[in-house]
Amino acid sequence: MTTLYLTCLAVGGVVLLAQLALTVLGLGDGGAHGDVGHDHAAGPPHDLVARGGALEGLHLFSVRSLAAGAAFFGLGGLGAARLGAPAPVAAAAALLAGAGASMATAAAMRALLRLEQDGTVRVRDAVGVAGTVYVPIPAAGGGPGKVLLALQGRTVECQAVTREARALPTGTPVVVVDVHDADVLDVVPTPTLDGVS
Repeated sequence: MTTLYLTCLAVGGVVLLAQLALTVLGLGDGGAHGDVGHDHAAGPPHDLVARGGALEGLHLFSVRSLAAGAAFFGLGGLGAARLGAPAPVAAAAALLAGAGASMATAAAMRALLRLEQDGTVRVRDAVGVAGTVYVPIPAAGGGPGKVLLALQGRTVECQAVTREARALPTGTPVVVVDVHDADVLDVVPTPTLDGVS
C-alpha cells in the first residue's frame, strides 16, 4: 500500500504544482473550469455555471479537485502508516483525507467562480427603485441633481432629473420612473400616506 500512497502523492502533487505554475505564468485558468472528460457540447453553458445558477455544482471532477484528492489520499495514507496504524485504518485515513481535500478544493473553486461574476451596476434596472435625494434636483428638468439608491445589493449614487414643477431638496424620498442616458435617472417624489408628496 505504501507504493500506492507514494504514487498518489507524487502524481497529485506534480499536477497541483504544474497548475500553480501555469496560473502564475498566465498560461491557463488554473483548472477552475477544466473538467476531466467533460464534453463542452453536451454540458451546461459556461455562463450558466459562472453566474451561480441552478446548474452550478461543486466541480468535484475538476482536474485541481482530483489532483488535491489524490495528493492528500497519499499523504493521509502515508501518515497513518508511519504512525503504525493497521492497513485498514491507514486506508480509511487516506480516503478521508483525499475526500476532504477534494471537497475543500471544489468548494474553493466554486467560490472563485462566484467572484468572476460581472459586478457592473446596470442603471437600466433602476426603474421602480426607491431612493433619496442626495444633491438637490432642480425643477422641471432644469439640471441634474443626485440620488442614492440600493441597486444590485449596493448603495449607488446616480445623477437624476425630475419633471416636477418644484425642486426636490436633499432628503426627499423618490422613485425612479425612467432612465434617460446610461447614467441619468428620471425621478418623482414618493407619495406619502396622506397623499401629499
